[in-house]
Amino acid sequence: MMKKMYKAMLLVLCAVLLVAGSVMGTLAYLKAQTGTVTNAMTVGKVEITLDEAKVNVYGEKLAKDDSVWETGKELADRVADGNKYKLIPGHTYTKDPIVTVKANSEACYLFVKVENGIAAIEDSANTIASQIEANGWTQLEGNIYYREINVATAIAGHSYPVFGTFKVSSAATADTLKTYADATINITAYAVQADGFGSAEAAWDASGFGGQ
Repeated sequence: MMKKMYKAMLLVLCAVLLVAGSVMGTLAYLKAQTGTVTNAMTVGKVEITLDEAKVNVYGEKLAKDDSVWETGKELADRVADGNKYKLIPGHTYTKDPIVTVKANSEACYLFVKVENGIAAIEDSANTIASQIEANGWTQLEGNIYYREINVATAIAGHSYPVFGTFKVSSAATADTLKTYADATINITAYAVQADGFGSAEAAWDASGFGGQ
C-alpha cells in the first residue's frame, strides 16, 4: 500500500517537474526594437559673388551688342572684372557693384571694402560713401562696411547693391584730373559665418581678411 502511494506521489512529482521545466523553457523577456535613425552629415557653406553692369568709358550701360543700351535692347551680361572710365568734370558714371549671397548659404556677416581712389574729386552731393550707407551698409572701420544676413535670407539667396554711380565734381580742372589718370575704384566683398560670433567686428577680426 505504501509502495503504491510512494509510486503515485513520485509520478505526480515528475509530472509537476516536467510541466515546470516546459514553462521555464518557453519563458521570454518583454522587449522591443525601433528602426535605425541615420544622421546624414553635410557641410555648411557661404558663397558670394560680386559683379557690376558692363559700361563704356562714359559710364553708359551697354547692350548685348556693345552698343549703348536703350529701352527695348537686352543688357550686356554683368562683369566681374570691372570697367574703364574717362574722367570728365561734372559727369556722372554708372558703376553699380552688387554682392550676391548665393542660395543655400549659411547666415553670415557680409563685408565690402571700397578703395575709392577718386574720393577727393567726387561731387559732394552724392558721394560713393553716402550711397553705400543709404543702401543699408554700416561702416565697420575706415573703408570697410558690413551687413548681417539672417538664416532665411541666406537660404533663399539675395543681392545687395553697394552703390550705383559716381560723379566727378564740376570744380575739377583738366590739370587736376591729369593726376588721376591711373586712379581706381576697387571693391572687394567678403563673407564670414555668423554662427559663433556675437558681432560683425568679432567675425571680421577672426577672419583674417583685415590683413589683406
